[in-house]
Amino acid sequence: MKVAIFGDIHGNYDALQVVAADMEEEKPDLLICLGDVVGYGAEPLKCIAKVREMGALCLAGNHDHAAIGKLDVEFFNLYAKAAALWTREQLSDEEKEWLADRGFVMHFDEFAAVHGSLHAPELFNYVQTILFEALDKPILFYGHTHIPLTFFDTTPMTYTMERQVKIDPDIKTLVNVGSVGQPRDEDPQSCYAIYDMDEQIVRLKRVAYDVAAAGQKILDAGLPEALALRLQLGK
Repeated sequence: MKVAIFGDIHGNYDALQVVAADMEEEKPDLLICLGDVVGYGAEPLKCIAKVREMGALCLAGNHDHAAIGKLDVEFFNLYAKAAALWTREQLSDEEKEWLADRGFVMHFDEFAAVHGSLHAPELFNYVQTILFEALDKPILFYGHTHIPLTFFDTTPMTYTMERQVKIDPDIKTLVNVGSVGQPRDEDPQSCYAIYDMDEQIVRLKRVAYDVAAAGQKILDAGLPEALALRLQLGK
């Protein structure tokens, strides 16, 4: 069985389109979206429609909740707040209801999935302290930080930024799948994960897209210029 895990699309439809096309070539049996479908980018409606069209199981992200008024944007930085309030005005009641209905965690036999952290997932905490204790499966897939990185519950704890990771079912593993729409590891290419359950291998795939086009849409929408610039820088 092959699973595609992706997230942090952030209203970037240009990026989502090429990732969706790449996924079609992979032919996964299951698609999981880790949330933050909207926020920052200029095409939140198209992104919501695409995720739904793909038939992906989808979790809630903090920017999704901010866009529907379920999360206080006063704690967001200036640019994130502006984008959240702008996005809120674009969404229909039906789209807001769909975002509101997303859960916080998915549990499967061999892995779990969450947007931020398994510890109080509704708070959308960042994985700053690695809490392997909260994981009762071999693997946790998560997003939120936009940086693809894999942690292993070894002594001492180890990590890797390699694009292919061999999974040992006896060692708990946390896999950050990176970001489709706003990478922050200084590589502007989209990132998502393919988990081959038969081979017990996770591949973190990078996919190039038209960054300039996505940035121009942000400017045309009247959103902060910094949001377009960071796409080019991968930050």
